[in-house]
Amino acid sequence: MAWMVAGRKWRAMRRRPIELKRGGRYVTRMLFWFSKVFWVVVAPGNVMAILIGLGVLLMWTPWKRLGRRLATLGAIGLIAIAVLPFGTWLARPLENRFPVTELPVEVDGIIVLGGATSIGLSTNRGQPSVNAGGERLIRFAELGRHYPNARLVFSGGTGKLNPGEVREADIARDVLKQMGFDVSRVKFESSSRNIYENARDARELFGPLPDETWLLIMSAMYMPRSIGVFREAEWRVVPVPVDYRTTSGPGWGYGFNLTRKGEAFSVALREWVGLIAYRILGRTDAFLPGPEEWGG
Repeated sequence: MAWMVAGRKWRAMRRRPIELKRGGRYVTRMLFWFSKVFWVVVAPGNVMAILIGLGVLLMWTPWKRLGRRLATLGAIGLIAIAVLPFGTWLARPLENRFPVTELPVEVDGIIVLGGATSIGLSTNRGQPSVNAGGERLIRFAELGRHYPNARLVFSGGTGKLNPGEVREADIARDVLKQMGFDVSRVKFESSSRNIYENARDARELFGPLPDETWLLIMSAMYMPRSIGVFREAEWRVVPVPVDYRTTSGPGWGYGFNLTRKGEAFSVALREWVGLIAYRILGRTDAFLPGPEEWGG
C-alpha cells in the first residue's frame, strides 16, 4: 500500500498566521534543526556514553586520572538511570496536569495531533504502523462517532530532518480506514513537524472561530505544552488526554532496567526541555500551562 501526499490549496485565513515573535518561518526551520541536533548531544544515555568513551580514551594518555573520573561518572550515571525511576518522577506531574473531565454535550470540532504512527515502519513494511501513541487515533475515531456533526482535523507531517514523500497524515488516514471510520469527514494537515507547527498550520488551513469549542486529543505527557501553544494561538480547545505512561498514584517502579527506564527518562526530560524552550520563544503563555489558567 502506498501513500501519496495530496496537494492542498491554502485557504484564505480568517486571522493573521501564528509566527514566532522573534522571527518568521526561516527562524522556525533553523530552530527545528537545532532542536534535533541538540538532543542527540544532551540525551541522558548519550551523555553517559560520551563520558565513558572519553574517559577510556584519556586513560591511554597522560590524563589518566581525569579519564578514570569521567568513566566512573558515566558508569554511575548509567546505573542510576537503570535503577531510579527518573522518567516517572518527571512524567507524572505532566500527565496529572490536566485530569480527565466530562466532555461538552456539543462541540464544533475535534483535532488530534500527530506522533501516533511510525513512518519508517509503515513505509518499509508496506502497511500502516502505529506506535505507543496509537491511543490518540483510537480516541479520535471514538469521539468522531460520538459527535457526528463535529469538524474533524488530523495535524501531523513528519519530524524527520530528511523527510521523504510519506507523511504521518497519510498513514493516519489508512489507520482510520482500517478501523472502519469514514475518513471523508476528516481534514488532514500534513506539513507540520512539531506541536507549534501543528497549531499554526491547522489554524491557517481550517480557521476556527473564536466562539467555537474544539476538543484537543493528545498524549497526556505533552498536553501542557500543547494547551499552551493553542492558548497562545487563541484557539480555544478542551483537553482530552490519552496515552498515559505513569500511574496517578505513588507507585514508583524501582528495579534494574536500563533500556526501559533510560527511554522513559529521555522522553520525559525532553518534554521538560521543550516546555522551557517554548516559553522562552514565546510559543506558550506559561512555563507549565494548567487548567486553572485556561479560564474555563
